[in-house]
Amino acid sequence: MAESKEEEIGFHKGSLSTLAKEQQELARILQIVQQLMQMHMNSLKELGVDIEKESKSLDEQIETK
Repeated sequence: MAESKEEEIGFHKGSLSTLAKEQQELARILQIVQQLMQMHMNSLKELGVDIEKESKSLDEQIETK
């Protein structure tokens, strides 16, 4: 059974609307994750950990694998 053009348009509009809401939620979650990461980085800095040095060390470990 073939869908009418109006039904197909409605389907695609509904899909875009749903995906746009999902995109907004993903952006919100990403913002929360970034805030949490920043809090942990600040805590590590306060504890005297050189984050840049640690990051470079991790990068080197990954490259050698």
